[in-house]
Amino acid sequence: MSVVWKPIEAAHAPAWAELSNLLARADDTDEFYNPEDLVEELEEPGVDPAADTLGAWDGDTMVAYGQLRVTEAILDREANASLSGGVHPAWRGRGLGRAVMDWLEPRADVLAAQRFPGAPVVWYMWCGKPGSSAERLAAARGYRPGRYFRDMRLTLTTWEPVDSAADPVCAHLAPAHHEATRRAHNEAFADHWRSSERDPARWADQLSSRSFRADLSRVAVNPDPSLDPDDAVDAYVLCHEFVSGELYVTLVGTRRRARGQGLASALLQDSLAAAKAQGYRLADLGVDSESPTGAVGLYERVGFMPIRTTVVYERRR
Repeated sequence: MSVVWKPIEAAHAPAWAELSNLLARADDTDEFYNPEDLVEELEEPGVDPAADTLGAWDGDTMVAYGQLRVTEAILDREANASLSGGVHPAWRGRGLGRAVMDWLEPRADVLAAQRFPGAPVVWYMWCGKPGSSAERLAAARGYRPGRYFRDMRLTLTTWEPVDSAADPVCAHLAPAHHEATRRAHNEAFADHWRSSERDPARWADQLSSRSFRADLSRVAVNPDPSLDPDDAVDAYVLCHEFVSGELYVTLVGTRRRARGQGLASALLQDSLAAAKAQGYRLADLGVDSESPTGAVGLYERVGFMPIRTTVVYERRR
């Protein structure tokens, strides 16, 4: 076996997308990407592609890759490092996965120590469906299951809204709402597993991405005139489109002061109805199976059905 290893650059995005989409089909992850999406990942705040990405090449074909992200904030007094990657199915069993991990793990420790000197580090990796080759690799390296997630889907062509008691002041997500939505998100997800606060740079990066659908994203604005405008968003739904004709519901959240009013359900259904009117066929989302806010039940009531379970493995240093 002879492969060439090198950091991933923007010019590599077409080959990277080809490998990612092959893995999505082979491993049933449904994580499809356009080259433009992957270029944006290389440009994320806090990511140094020359140090945090690695690709293995056989000629002009990318046959494996690794990608590292370390959170910008401490979670539960730990530095959190996300290790991701994949190996071309035809190249599995040749040690490429181990080679990627041998590079990712020490780099994760170096980057975590730079950002959070002295803090313990937890490595975690998304392993797809239970029984996957990634899960076997993680287990062999001492990782253990940390969390299970559900991928859910709704067929928009046949979907009809369900009754909702809420009648929020609903608005499309406009630039004037960005900061208030960021603050609402940080509060809404403060008690969620492995969730860290989004700083303004990372939030702006997400809302300026090529795949973001502002016209299908929604916010519930509190009409109380005494509230600071940057704290006036009670709930929100953010949507992206990674695959043509399929809406991806990226984030749904409600501030504590507004929970129990049905705001998330009302906003989500408004987004789905708008997507259906625009001709979208499907809507997808991923949710923590143990969400502390009962999100799984919310999505089931709206009409989403589980299509797969995925697992995150973790290892503490």
